[in-house]
Amino acid sequence: MTSSLLFPHPSPLVSVIIPCYNHGKYLSKAIDSVLGQSYKHVEIIVVDDGSVDDTRAAAARYPQVKYVYQHNQGPSAARNTGIRQSRGDYLVFLDADDWYFEDALYTNLQYLLAAPKAGFVSGAYTLSEKGANHEVIKEINSDHYLQLLQRNYIAMHATVMYRREALTRFGFDATMRGCEDYDVYLQIARNYPVIHHTKQIAVYAIHTTNSSVNLPLMLDGALRALDKQKDQLVSGEEKECFNKGVAYWIHYYCTNLYAYLLNSPLYKSGKRREEGMAMLKKYSQKLYRKYLILEPFMMMKKSVIKKGANFFLRWMYQAGAYKNFIPAPGKVIKGDFNRTTPFSESFGYERGGPIDRYYIENFLAKQAAAVKGRVMEIGDNAYTMQYGGSRVTKSDVLHIQEGHPSATIWGDLSNLPQVPDNSFDCIILTQTLQVVYNYKEALQTCYRILKPGGTLLLTVPGIGHIDQGEWKETWFWSFTKNSITKLLSEIFPVPNVEVQTFGNVLVASSYLYGMGLPEVRKSDMDYCDPHYQVIITAVAVKPAA
Repeated sequence: MTSSLLFPHPSPLVSVIIPCYNHGKYLSKAIDSVLGQSYKHVEIIVVDDGSVDDTRAAAARYPQVKYVYQHNQGPSAARNTGIRQSRGDYLVFLDADDWYFEDALYTNLQYLLAAPKAGFVSGAYTLSEKGANHEVIKEINSDHYLQLLQRNYIAMHATVMYRREALTRFGFDATMRGCEDYDVYLQIARNYPVIHHTKQIAVYAIHTTNSSVNLPLMLDGALRALDKQKDQLVSGEEKECFNKGVAYWIHYYCTNLYAYLLNSPLYKSGKRREEGMAMLKKYSQKLYRKYLILEPFMMMKKSVIKKGANFFLRWMYQAGAYKNFIPAPGKVIKGDFNRTTPFSESFGYERGGPIDRYYIENFLAKQAAAVKGRVMEIGDNAYTMQYGGSRVTKSDVLHIQEGHPSATIWGDLSNLPQVPDNSFDCIILTQTLQVVYNYKEALQTCYRILKPGGTLLLTVPGIGHIDQGEWKETWFWSFTKNSITKLLSEIFPVPNVEVQTFGNVLVASSYLYGMGLPEVRKSDMDYCDPHYQVIITAVAVKPAA
């Protein structure tokens, strides 16, 4: 229980942020563990990252909880939303499927109060898997940045308590889908003293829906987090630790992935597994792409390779081996795409969020400087606040449904006589034009109600499936770069219009099948082939005079 350490008066507020994506069935246990803390000056913020389960209802059972909903944007964006919504000088992040021990917040707060320059404190945790629990304790007393370069000794994010000043200086990289917490640890430890102790803070529940079981994704994330430190390394010791870290992550994740392959139904022989792990050790320092692809095949008989070809080719695809591979006619392995129905009929929301959101949000992030002054958005103002923040002086929301509670303006964008000319500095019009029958009139309205010098930020669908939910009856159009360029150039001056396309055949196929964003590698998302236009983006500026 609590010790005799005196807190300042009034007691500092600790913000507990719980990002949740389709983990509503776990949420109550997480919230109860916060409400049961020995330290009571706490606020709880649940950030629902576009869940389609009962997350909203689970949070609503607790009047003490501040519930925030956003369209699915991934865990980093959810945490950043929680930071913006929080008021505490100290912040912690508890995944919805984990929970705290009774003195967790009190313990970590003691350390930060005793070390006012520390950026964060971390502790020990208990791993819970299939009914078995065991404590994970790692002693790190010094050289925290150097230690983190070599490995993530923290491992469980819920054991970390951040000082707001340090966290808001860096924040979470919303483009990362794995190891984004490791990225923040490295950045803060590079610039602030940090603390680690061995007292138990939280329970880490392991199950099949953890993002950490996606081993290729996690390896890419860990190496990316390290790579962001590369230009900051000064001493020979730092560079040595960096190189050790790269080798460690390759060995760690490839070992786990290889073990998964060896334990597959195609590879049950215990002797084979032993041989495989011995060979794995021997080759552990090699480049991970070669390591993942070649070594398993060196060990197998031709009959095993032939029998297991589909299984291993799928893993080769995950590792990037298909970049330049073209199968001969009649030799294409269709795998999971050999079906006539998609994996998801709701744009991949239940599989980690829609693929197109990656392009939409990257586009808005690049154009964030234009999101300022008075801004109008359609449906809600999530993007306005995310990318405009303090630059926004007034946020308006247009909704076609009269009286909709989140809206400040009601009506059809193609006919808005109630909105005066020259009203807005920016209009955010994402994935909307396809449900407006008179889409040209809608763009003319945008031009009319923009102030001189105002900016229209537009995204429209190209290749994709048609909504079967709310917009089933009003989903009229798909677009191309040529059609959007011609449309906008008939309304805005041609030099003021910039149109781009995003996507490729793999992304288009994955999107049509309903795969979620975490299932597609960033490198594949970033390759753009104009023959396969999944998303079209446009910036159109009204002349200043």
